[in-house]
Amino acid sequence: MTNRKPKILIVEDDENIRGTIKSILQQSGYETDTAETGHEAEQKAKDRIYNLVLLDIKLPDIEGTQLLAKLHKTAPQMVKIMVTGYPSLENSMEALNKGADAYVTKPVKPAKLLALIQEKLEKQSKEETMTENKVTDWIKTRARQLEHDT
Repeated sequence: MTNRKPKILIVEDDENIRGTIKSILQQSGYETDTAETGHEAEQKAKDRIYNLVLLDIKLPDIEGTQLLAKLHKTAPQMVKIMVTGYPSLENSMEALNKGADAYVTKPVKPAKLLALIQEKLEKQSKEETMTENKVTDWIKTRARQLEHDT
């Protein structure tokens, strides 16, 4: 397994919050990219692979839950964490139903956010390893079958 830095996309229209989160994540060893709008985030997610996205629920051009649903279709393996200053049961249920892996309220506590990100990325890594092992096992089994058949 490679020792590459996880890539995180921060989708937040508030410049101060976006910059603060970016700084916190970079200091913790993550590679970051940012988007101010849903459209920008959607384009970046098409052009590049991210391990995780922090997604504001209120964006200037699209509801965060709508963008979440789009990202879930184009990048299902990406961990999606919704971030909101407008917490409600309705928002949280909609986010989880549309593929969010977690839901965090503002103001975000850096230690809590970093712990959540680490937990979700570790789970993602384990799932990728399990999938890679299944593929490897299938190839080995198939190769043995082919040897046996010839």
